[in-house]
Parts: sequence; structure tokens; C-alpha cells
Amino acid sequence: MYSSGTPRIHELSPEELSVYAMLKPESLPQHVAIIMDGNGRWAGRRSLKRFLGHQQGAKSVQLVTETASRIGLPWLTLYAFSLENKLRRPRAEVNFLMRLLKTYLENNVQRMMDNNVRIRYIGRTHDLPAEVQDRMRWAEETTSRNTGTTLTLALNYGARSELVDALRGLVAEMRTKHLNPERLTEEDIHRHLYTAHMPDPDLLIRTSGEMRVSNFLLWQIAYAEIYVTDRLWPDFRGIHLLEAIAAFQRRERRFGGIGEGCGEVEEDPERIRIAAG
Repeated sequence: MYSSGTPRIHELSPEELSVYAMLKPESLPQHVAIIMDGNGRWAGRRSLKRFLGHQQGAKSVQLVTETASRIGLPWLTLYAFSLENKLRRPRAEVNFLMRLLKTYLENNVQRMMDNNVRIRYIGRTHDLPAEVQDRMRWAEETTSRNTGTTLTLALNYGARSELVDALRGLVAEMRTKHLNPERLTEEDIHRHLYTAHMPDPDLLIRTSGEMRVSNFLLWQIAYAEIYVTDRLWPDFRGIHLLEAIAAFQRRERRFGGIGEGCGEVEEDPERIRIAAG
């Protein structure tokens, strides 16, 4: 079994290797989150049924995850099924997506084992069909001892609902432990988020060219770099993940500070006092 610190670069395709050669392996993002968008449009442009777009999108999940595992990416989180999907999509499409999830897990757990990937989930998964929850638990338990990339699927997920759930948990804790509200910190909220066990995303990728975050990880992406591509999710592959990481590495992350090359220098306090009169 490969350890989390053992990238398998030799398993990349020649095209992927050409992009990887431009990367700084020591500066890879720790956590990449992806809004997978465009399955329906991919199918529509080909005069196909929407479910075929979802099937092709599931293939992209498999291929992108394997590339992530080969470069040693610690955390990969995919927006697979939102609360809005459940409420606003036709029932037949929602039912198909649930069957597709169940089939995906059944067919890909062995590939996860082969690639040292462990799978987890965030969202109100308790509202999903019982047979789907059973397969989810089975896949999570089967891959739990893997030490490579953690693939997290956001299922029946909404960021605002996550915050509601986190605040409910925090209020319950405050009542039990008699905490002083005046002493609450951001960490107290973070501790009750679905993602408390993982680092915040460094890089957020959105496919299909849409310029919005769609209620995904609103708290966690406060300082994430955002990369938008016009490529529809069913056409997204490992090489495109590497291209996004290359773009990420060309950026300067300032976290609210002043970056290099801004043309600003530290002022002499005495000069500021004199200028102010």
C-alpha cells in the first residue's frame, strides 16, 4: 500500500507529465474543491438524454480522483449533489442520480483501494435513500485505512444548511458546557462544521464557465483561489486538474495582507505625523 507521502508520478499519462513538470511539487495545494457543473449541457449539446451526461460526469470523478492520488494531493472535495438538486430537479432525475451514486460506489471501491483513496461525505446524508446510505457506509468503511487522497463527496449539501447545523451544534454545546457567548471564536464555529476534520480549500475549481459558488463551502473558501474553466465537467480530466494547479501556483496568496509588487512601501511614522500637521 502506498503512503500518503508517496506520489506515483510514473503513473501519469505523457500529457499529464508535461503539465506536472511545470509544477512545484512542494507547493501543491493541500485541498482542492470542485464544483462539477455542466453534465446536462454536455448531453444537450450532443442531443443526448441528461442521464448520459451524469454517467459521463461520474467517469470524470473517477479519472480526476486517480490523477489526484498519483500526485499526492491530500484532500479532494467534489460537489456531487446539492440540497437544491433534491428540491428542484425532476423526481425521475433525482432517483437516477441516487442510483448512479450507488452504482459508482459499487463499481469503483476496488479502484479506490488500488489508488490508496479513502472516501468520505459531507451534507445531510441522513436524508438520502436507505439503500444509498448503506452503500456509502460500506465504501467508507472499506477504504477507511487507506492513507492517500481523501475524496469527499458533498451529498445533499448546502453551505447555508451546514452553517445552520453548525450553529445548532454550537448552541447545544453552549447549553451543556455553560459557555460564555462573549468568548466564542471562529474556531468554535469551525469545530461544528461538516469539514472540521479537514483543512480549508486552497483552490476552488468551477467547470462550465459559470461565475458563482452555488452555496458551496461558503465559510471554508474565504481565502481560496478560484479557477473557472469553460470546460464542462464530463470533459474534465486529470490533465485539467493539473492545469488548474499550475494556475494556482502562479498566483500570490495574500490572505488580506499586502503582496509583493503592489508598489506600496512601509511609511516612516514620523513623516506621517508631520504630513498630518
